[in-house]
Amino acid sequence: MSVTDENRLSEEGSPYLRQHEENPVNWQPWDEDALEAAKERDVPIFLSVGYSSCHWCHVMAEESFEDPQVAEILNEHFVPIKVDREERPDVDSVYQTICGAVTGQGGWPLSAWLTPEGKPFYVGTYFPREPKHGRPGFTDLLGNITDSWTESREEIEERADQWAEAISSELEATPESDGETEPPGTDLLADAAGTILRSADREHGGFGSGQKFPQTGRLHLLLRTAERTGRGVAGEVARETFDAMARGGLRDHVGGGFHRYCTDREWVVPHFEKMLYDNAELARGFLAAYQATGEERYSRVARETFGFVTRELSHPEGGFYSTLDAQSVAPESRREGNAGGDG
Repeated sequence: MSVTDENRLSEEGSPYLRQHEENPVNWQPWDEDALEAAKERDVPIFLSVGYSSCHWCHVMAEESFEDPQVAEILNEHFVPIKVDREERPDVDSVYQTICGAVTGQGGWPLSAWLTPEGKPFYVGTYFPREPKHGRPGFTDLLGNITDSWTESREEIEERADQWAEAISSELEATPESDGETEPPGTDLLADAAGTILRSADREHGGFGSGQKFPQTGRLHLLLRTAERTGRGVAGEVARETFDAMARGGLRDHVGGGFHRYCTDREWVVPHFEKMLYDNAELARGFLAAYQATGEERYSRVARETFGFVTRELSHPEGGFYSTLDAQSVAPESRREGNAGGDG
């Protein structure tokens, strides 16, 4: 009997992994037993990385990982491994890096197909069960990869070796330093700000013309550029973005804090999970905006955000929770009478 003949997540400590312990998929944790089983069975690994409050992780689980037909394919032709990115950021970092390099984007859930030696040969993020919105269907994808592994394995392994070599050089590269660092000069700041400003959305605030994320690091740089170079447009774009985030759907005007991102250009419709790191960075960002402008509204938002973190994300025994889930669990009486919806 192989360890992959059953779902082994019931003994894991991660809340995210425990969410999948009753899936019909024979999920394995990332450990030596699972990796060795892939070599013994001589089948690819399907690696799924996520975290407990990730909306699209929940969607993919409901569409595919709870489906017995999908589970049958995964169990027969792959070693399925589940990873909590908050528990194993090292594993997540490696495969996110290759996903970004190959597809130009990353995120969660991260879906990666690996050789038995752990080298990736196909990567992506969320896949719907059936083809939708230009994305291949997950069941079709599993079938195609299974066929390719049988018919074109040499080509797959060659690609995996190339990707592994590329990711190895990128992960191992470190900038040379003599131990002393200096703040960026005015010219470097101006160049970086110029790159950022080219993607600024002057109509709605933020950057780009699609989904809007709170890119606080960019705003810090723009504020610093405005202060050190006198480049007024940098400060204007920063203020426009802080104002858009403060008044729009990204900010929870009832419960406090900020959501993960908005699905639209206008900052109206949020994805409702709340991350500790986003709220910490945004609170600091609004304080920086207050210091740069003296506008009390920025100080007020910062104080309210710190209050939210203290109130909602503080652990009673010390430290902080990393996220608030985007989904609510209905009370038992409601759950029995209402199988649909988020509750």
